[in-house]
Amino acid sequence: MSAESNERESQSDAQGDASRSALPAAFVERVLEIVGQEGCLTREGELFAYECDGLTLAPRRPLAVLLPTTTEQVSAIVRACREFDVHFVPRGAGTGLSGGAHATENSVLIECSRMNQVIEVDVANRIAIVQPGVVNAELSTAIAHFGLFYAPDPSSQLACTIGGNVAENSGGPHTLKYGTTTNHVLALEMVLPDGRIQRFGNRVGESVGVDWVGAIVGSEGTLGIVTEVSVRLTPIPEGVETLLAIFDDVVAACRAVGRVIRSGCLPAALEIIDRRTIEAVEASIYAAGLPLSAGAVLIVELDGNPVCMEGEIATIRESCDAEGCQAIQIARDETERTRFWRARKGAFGAMGRLAPDLYVHDAVVPRVHLPEILAKVCEICDRYELKLANVFHAGDGNLHPNICFDKRDADELDRVVKAGAEILEACVAVGGVITGEHGVGVEKRDYMHLVFDTADLEPMYRLREIFNPDGVCNPGKIIPTTRFCVEANPKARGYDEVPIG
Repeated sequence: MSAESNERESQSDAQGDASRSALPAAFVERVLEIVGQEGCLTREGELFAYECDGLTLAPRRPLAVLLPTTTEQVSAIVRACREFDVHFVPRGAGTGLSGGAHATENSVLIECSRMNQVIEVDVANRIAIVQPGVVNAELSTAIAHFGLFYAPDPSSQLACTIGGNVAENSGGPHTLKYGTTTNHVLALEMVLPDGRIQRFGNRVGESVGVDWVGAIVGSEGTLGIVTEVSVRLTPIPEGVETLLAIFDDVVAACRAVGRVIRSGCLPAALEIIDRRTIEAVEASIYAAGLPLSAGAVLIVELDGNPVCMEGEIATIRESCDAEGCQAIQIARDETERTRFWRARKGAFGAMGRLAPDLYVHDAVVPRVHLPEILAKVCEICDRYELKLANVFHAGDGNLHPNICFDKRDADELDRVVKAGAEILEACVAVGGVITGEHGVGVEKRDYMHLVFDTADLEPMYRLREIFNPDGVCNPGKIIPTTRFCVEANPKARGYDEVPIG
């Protein structure tokens, strides 16, 4: 080994020692006993990769990253955190987009990616029991030979994990027909913030008493750390047809979506990609042959009984033609279908060609308001001189305005944050909500006042207090409190009083 390499190694060791020194020595010794050296990351180079999730606006480096492989190890780590007064944040693959897995001040991350086993597949009852680190798409791959799949399909499904999906109540393009994660979770095993291991729900998916599973799914790791999930599996559809409709502009595509829904036809997915996104995709490795002349394309997927699909395709054609559709392509085979979806699911990655950083927004509006909100979003970004691209779940009104920027430019970063706030306000003004599937995390915590008053927030806080009375588990996420909301963000002073936290 060269002298230079030795020097770098020594510097890295010193940085690791500095990070550990911020933690109680007895705590470090305890967690090393639990997960070993390979399961305890403390060097600066190691921690750098964990300083944010998919939300890059405000990174924060954890003091350590702990990598358990069993429920018992998670429980032991949590008990050690409680004993030594160390805050902890659960983390999956880090693909979340609201900062829900960001480290908080003086905290450690408990990263569950090594808990990646499919424990059981019950084909007869269409159930799988998995650890939280199982990758979403890999579960469907593992059970495909049984004629089954796991329906929730976030765009990050090649990387995101089931545990993270549970935390965020993730959706995806096929949410329109199949619903979000909560519709597919039957039971959970969770390590509570005091270290106890508790089970919720049952294999038949019937609530007996309080629906604790429903409360935990979407709680963003603030109630505990999920270590095992029983999920409902779905039969692979007998037939699938995927259509690509080409429009002059995104407004016409949105109006076509409204016509499709009003017709009574329920596609599995209705996704819109705008011109700027098309250009980015076609210049990237995700190129799918989308027409660069299009103002927008609408991906429509139908699945189910092939006998019914001919009539549904005719309905789709009629709805799109009524809004001036240029042309409709029908995927001839699985290869072409995959090509259409590669364009949609690779869109976020392709936008790296437009700018170094991407702020993927997430809000929901009634479908009837999609055209006016898209126009408003464009006006906001134009006013702040920001580059905007849209790709979104049009079927359920779930918008994803993508703002391309460079966070090294402090002025541009400030404009991105201000534009994001105005977009949320515009969506709420037409009866929408501030998130559809990305969660609240830290990104939207200070904007909860747009949809909830103090009376609404009170039961949310009380529920968290039952599970997490000391606030040691993922503190400062979701719920605005006096410390994190009113003092930190003057806009949130829409509350006369925030008597919680």
